Amino acid sequence: MKFNIDDLPVVFPYDRIYPEQWEYMCDLKRTLDASGHCVLEMPSGTGKTVSLLSLIVSYQQFYPTKRKLIYCSRTVPEIEKALAELKRLMAYRIEHAETEEEKENERNFTGLGLTSRKNLCLHPEVSKEKKGRVVDARCRDLTSAAACEKGRVNPGSVPLCDWHEGLNELEPGTQLGRGIWTLSDVEQHGREKGLCPYFAIRRMMPFVNVVIYSFHYLLDPKVAEQVSKELSKDSIVVFDEAHNIDNVCIESLSIDLTRPMLDSAARSVSRLGEKIEEIKVTDASKLQDEYAKLVEGLQEADAARDEDAFMSNPVLPDDLLKEAIPGNIRKAEHFVAFLKRFVEYLKTRMRVLHVVAETPLSFLQHLKDITFIERRPLKFCAERLQSLVRTLSLTQLDEYYALQKVASFATLVATYEKVGFLLILEPFETESSTVPNPIFHFTCLDPSLAIKPVFERFSSVVITSGTISPLDMYPKMLQFTPVVQETYAMTLSRNSFLPLIITRGSDQVAISSRFEVRNDPAVVRNFGSILIEYSKIVPDGIVAFFPSYLYMESIVAAWNDMGILNEVWKHKLIFVETPDANETSIALENYRRACDNGRGAILLSVARGKVSEGIDFDHNYGRAVIMFGVPYQYTESRILKARLEYLRDAYRIRESEFLGFDAMRNAAQCVGRVLRGKTDWGLMVFADKRFARSDKRAKLPRWINQYITDTAANLSTDMALVLSKLFMRTISQSSTENQTGISLWTLEDVLKAQEKRKALEIDMGMQAERDEEIDEDEYGDSGLPDEILAEMEVDP
Repeated sequence: MKFNIDDLPVVFPYDRIYPEQWEYMCDLKRTLDASGHCVLEMPSGTGKTVSLLSLIVSYQQFYPTKRKLIYCSRTVPEIEKALAELKRLMAYRIEHAETEEEKENERNFTGLGLTSRKNLCLHPEVSKEKKGRVVDARCRDLTSAAACEKGRVNPGSVPLCDWHEGLNELEPGTQLGRGIWTLSDVEQHGREKGLCPYFAIRRMMPFVNVVIYSFHYLLDPKVAEQVSKELSKDSIVVFDEAHNIDNVCIESLSIDLTRPMLDSAARSVSRLGEKIEEIKVTDASKLQDEYAKLVEGLQEADAARDEDAFMSNPVLPDDLLKEAIPGNIRKAEHFVAFLKRFVEYLKTRMRVLHVVAETPLSFLQHLKDITFIERRPLKFCAERLQSLVRTLSLTQLDEYYALQKVASFATLVATYEKVGFLLILEPFETESSTVPNPIFHFTCLDPSLAIKPVFERFSSVVITSGTISPLDMYPKMLQFTPVVQETYAMTLSRNSFLPLIITRGSDQVAISSRFEVRNDPAVVRNFGSILIEYSKIVPDGIVAFFPSYLYMESIVAAWNDMGILNEVWKHKLIFVETPDANETSIALENYRRACDNGRGAILLSVARGKVSEGIDFDHNYGRAVIMFGVPYQYTESRILKARLEYLRDAYRIRESEFLGFDAMRNAAQCVGRVLRGKTDWGLMVFADKRFARSDKRAKLPRWINQYITDTAANLSTDMALVLSKLFMRTISQSSTENQTGISLWTLEDVLKAQEKRKALEIDMGMQAERDEEIDEDEYGDSGLPDEILAEMEVDP
């Protein structure tokens, strides 16, 4: 389908379009024209990705500036899905291009995705490693500049990676051909040609039109410094599934240290000392050269861009220091002594058996009083360690991971001594623990700090998700001004989902996961009876969500004692999500098999867990989602308390307002898993009396809220079952209503909508002109009319 939005010809790869997709594209176009930022909430399963890509690719191809698209998604399956969608779109564009020149232009359009070495490595030994950190370190040993140089001068003296070496023979920008490459395509190409997929993508990035990768590659300064430095300022940035973007921002500037980490860092410092003594004997000139460079302040110009960089500076680009490393840590042995002192200081701090919360400024003052370590050399800790590692040509860098963490910690503490950060030392894992297991948190409290460079550097940033209500919270928290802020309703020819709020059991006892009543036997039994009754009437799969793992464990144990699980097993199998990713993957696989073979299954999962983020339960895999309780965060967490305090003081966001917003966006994310398209259907059951309150409902996305009727907002279990049965009987009948013109538009419908919009704009323009004329008639050129002035009493 081809149509115009203003002067922009848009190619959409389907012959029908949803009304909300068209509205979404119009608002996106307005944002790009204004070179501004926007927050858009699009209902789940209404083709958000294809709408985004269709509009932005049309924009890129039509306007000669050829702005690059940086599309950020959360998980690898979502990145792969977006690449597959882009590939389908470009195939459609090539097929429907009218002239040979247009076809050639479409064929030259290049897009690719980037993920970690662990996901792309082809090396037979390195790819067997389970941990990403170890894969990175082994890869660096085989591909670092020092290793490659040695290997080329003296073949066979050091092991090299043949896949990486194969890339060096190719010209920049020719590692992959033109067109759209999914991650599996690049991997296949690498196997056939003997090329490393990871480095092929990295080296192609400056030459492509679309890059699709994870949020961290843009928001985490440690990664962005290496990967995203070359991206041009007029790029269009899209954060898809961005409902948790504030948490990603906070994580990227926070670091946790534990006692075992400090022990490992101390061992690494000793190893560094031994290496320095060795190199003094074998090749003392290396250390001399490094010292001379540091004296001149000439950091290696390409150090930041090195593909094999051991670590990047953990601070934001604006806070990087453009000056020489201080004299007292220039000499390698002095730096090692400095690190030893700092690690020992941290160890002594961890011996404290009470909670300590302090600002970076107070930490630095205490550090100076005890060890005489100044703030300035601490700032350069990460950079100096990077330089030393390069000089010593160290291998197996995963063994230095803890030391890298300590150096990043030092640099962050010394750089961000201002507001927005806090140090919290927790000596015990839980309140009731008696054995100390201390953790030192350096925590960022202000999400706007990490994303600020992105807003400043790129002209258009799009923040979008299916569950991003209330919209005004994001500009407040992230400190930006959107030019467009919009949420879209869902147009349906018949209701394909039914949201129900169950506030009490069949025995009329109110149900809630509130702390005071959550373990009340009556509440637990009523939750159990909801599960039993729905397992009887809902076909195939049911997904149930709980606020936390702890609560889920206690409820399931209580259900087992009450015989509720035995009752549920008569109708469906039960699978449980656990914190272990492999166990959860096996549970998911078996859950899907049970849904496919007709046995039916229930998956018990946790809000904010793996299942609630990015795993779709389309069609028979999710005919009902039950949300047991409101998924509030654990409010006794000291880090959360500090963050709430900061939001209150800095941005006037009340604690209850933020906690309510956070709980409802997670609840919406959980129930949104049931609906993955307009042909899909399912039940959304909110089982907690607090969901019926208007302040909670107002925080739900508009597309869910519009279908919560007054009758469905305050139900007992038996009333909810009656409505659910009626809904399922109705939805199971084949639809006689024609969706075209209502929830599906043809090209004619799009043109009609455009005419209507134009007429509306003309009317609004004329109205504005009339208002201006009325103002002028009333007050003329000189303000108030003479008659009024004459009647007014003027003081002498």
